[in-house]
Amino acid sequence: MVEATQIIYTHKELATLLVKDRGLHSGFWGIYVKFAIQAINLGQTAADLLPAAVIPVLEIGLQKFDKETNLSVNAAEVNPLKRKETKKKLKTKSSRKSA
Repeated sequence: MVEATQIIYTHKELATLLVKDRGLHSGFWGIYVKFAIQAINLGQTAADLLPAAVIPVLEIGLQKFDKETNLSVNAAEVNPLKRKETKKKLKTKSSRKSA
């Protein structure tokens, strides 16, 4: 059997995994990537140096979206609040009100 050397996710798959990891149950959430840019001189020798740009990825995460797009998912659909969790939240809210 051939061993996989890469596992690739779509933007929506990655957003779904991150939404579930953070326990988000509402709103539209999508992929966020923050880049930087650095300039360097590259070449085999000092005689063939060329200016070049290096663009590192600084952060990867989630950001709130206004609607579902090809980069985002609806947290209520991909990570719905489970019935047990809903009951716990209702109990917590009602006990806070009575205190």
